[in-house]
Amino acid sequence: MDILGFIKGELLEIIEFMDDSRDTLAWRFPDDDKAIKNGAQLIVRESQQAQFVYLGQYGDTFSPGKHSLVTENIPVLTKLKGWKYGFQSPFKADVYFVTTRLFTGNKWGTANPIMLRDKDFGAVRLRAFGTFDFKIVDAPTFLREVAGTDHHFRLDEFADTMRSRIVSIFSNALAASGVPALDLAARYTELGDSLLPLINPQVISKYGLEVTTFLIENISVPPEVEAAIDKRSSMSAIGNLNDYVKFQLAESMTKGGAGGGSGADAAQMAMGFGMAQEMMKSMQSGPPPLPGGPAAGAAQIAPDLLSPAQAAELLGVTEADVIASVDAGDLKGKKIGSAYRISRAAIDAFLAE
Repeated sequence: MDILGFIKGELLEIIEFMDDSRDTLAWRFPDDDKAIKNGAQLIVRESQQAQFVYLGQYGDTFSPGKHSLVTENIPVLTKLKGWKYGFQSPFKADVYFVTTRLFTGNKWGTANPIMLRDKDFGAVRLRAFGTFDFKIVDAPTFLREVAGTDHHFRLDEFADTMRSRIVSIFSNALAASGVPALDLAARYTELGDSLLPLINPQVISKYGLEVTTFLIENISVPPEVEAAIDKRSSMSAIGNLNDYVKFQLAESMTKGGAGGGSGADAAQMAMGFGMAQEMMKSMQSGPPPLPGGPAAGAAQIAPDLLSPAQAAELLGVTEADVIASVDAGDLKGKKIGSAYRISRAAIDAFLAE
């Protein structure tokens, strides 16, 4: 090989990145210690940016297209290298290709539950997960803060950092929103859209990235809270006990008339209906007079008057506590002879205080 061929073999004439992967964020062109010659061709494909770095300083950035590396096209490098008369001789610099396409379906999730105050459940712990889409919008910032000098920086290397950053912002926004836990399911899209203005200013300035879509797929509560919600839903579904028993009785009669049931089944349902009615009456009229003490007969005649023992049983305290409250004037009562009598109205007024 002659000297001209040797020199030509030591110079870079075409610089390009043929990307066939789906997870490359940044890739450094392997120069094999070769220099870039005057007039070399730089080919930047769609969804790429090329960034020159000279001695740790960021130079010119190139968008998609075919570029001839001459003095007019590399003003920043010309200034950095101090070329007094422009770009004449070969030079060395690192060339990074940054992928600017949209990276979709990146997962995020809370590693630990988020503690929030909820108006329905008080303090509650929530877990959440979903996906987000992002793209690189500032190549120098991304290379400086994220990829560094990595010759091939992939998506999985940045996933943990990005995930923790987004979860932190999401936690703060969710706590500030004040949305009840039971209403969150109906506001996934609304919450996701409202988080973008909070996320992007931070990730753009910090990483040179823009989050284009933020999706919340699920927000869950602990199992014990789920069980409480299920019980509440069951009671709401049953509704009025009286109407529910009537419905069950009608269903049983219909099945019985069609040959699907028996008279005994209908009788059992009727008995259940009667018991349900009695339960409803009992709940509406309040607890029955409680037995106990020598004045039980008087209490049956005047069910609104209770002895201290009956009042104590009704209130869940001792008889001595009831007598002490009457003597102190906290609970209104009358002393007839050596016996005390307390009205139900007085007990209701005492409980209402």
